Amino acid sequence: MFFEGYFREALSSHGALVAIDRTSGKLIGASRFHGYDPDRSEVEIGWTFLARSHWGGSYNGEMKHLMMQHAFRFVNTVVFLIVPANVRSQRSVEKLGAIRTGSRLDGGGRESIVYQLTRSAFERS
Repeated sequence: MFFEGYFREALSSHGALVAIDRTSGKLIGASRFHGYDPDRSEVEIGWTFLARSHWGGSYNGEMKHLMMQHAFRFVNTVVFLIVPANVRSQRSVEKLGAIRTGSRLDGGGRESIVYQLTRSAFERS
């Protein structure tokens, strides 16, 4: 089962977070930090999912904003790796101010588009 592996890997990463709807108290999604690179002063934010009932609202942006606030206490760059077919996620990180900078393989060996956001750009937004 996909989610079984997803959660096992997320928990073992020690960088997983859950999103809870304050109104209902229900779990509505998750995301995580990955690939911290102190030499490049960067960390990846990804593996995000939200319940379909929470798509299109402010939830994803709020979750990513909080994660970036935390990340920029320690690194200069946040990276998002997104598979080319996932246009919805590409548009989402572009709304956050992330810039498309190229492509590379993700942790699963899939070709992914690289989006980056620097601390200075985040602070200006």
